Amino acid sequence: MDAFLTSTFIVALAEMGDKTQLLAILLASRFRKPMPIALGILAATLANHFLAALAGQQIASLLDSPAFRYAVAAGFIAMAAWTLIPDKMDDYKAKPARFGAFLTTLIAFFLVEIGDKTQIATIALGAQFGTVGWVTIGTTLGMMIANVPAVLLGEALVKRVPMRAMHLAAAALFLGLGLWMIAELQGWV
Repeated sequence: MDAFLTSTFIVALAEMGDKTQLLAILLASRFRKPMPIALGILAATLANHFLAALAGQQIASLLDSPAFRYAVAAGFIAMAAWTLIPDKMDDYKAKPARFGAFLTTLIAFFLVEIGDKTQIATIALGAQFGTVGWVTIGTTLGMMIANVPAVLLGEALVKRVPMRAMHLAAAALFLGLGLWMIAELQGWV
């Protein structure tokens, strides 16, 4: 249950103001079909985060040593710093859609999520908890918590939610998780 709750909370916070959330807003404004967009986000996230959690679990099982655990902890601390650098809406130019709302969202979200901070966090969570299913479900729920309101409310949400506060909260969570892992490795907790 820790894997599920931690994964959900971390990704929901980290996704606030992230490029995939901005992509959700752009797709919602382009297609004006929230259900296919939400389902595309769900399908893309399940596939992407399953692979990421599996990679994290497999890497952890191969490298189950204190040095690797310190590297995972350092990864969470680095994620804290990365979270403080917000993405910008200007990074995404409107391009003509070749497919419908669902397929466009599925492809775009899967590709944009590659190497994104939430995918890297999912790899680290998979390595930390060693449970692909709960991490995948938790991170996917976190993505949906952050992105479905963005699809439904669009730009009005971005104007009302204090993104800086969300970034700070997510950074603090990543930092706390990294420091907690170091404390565990040191035997302090």
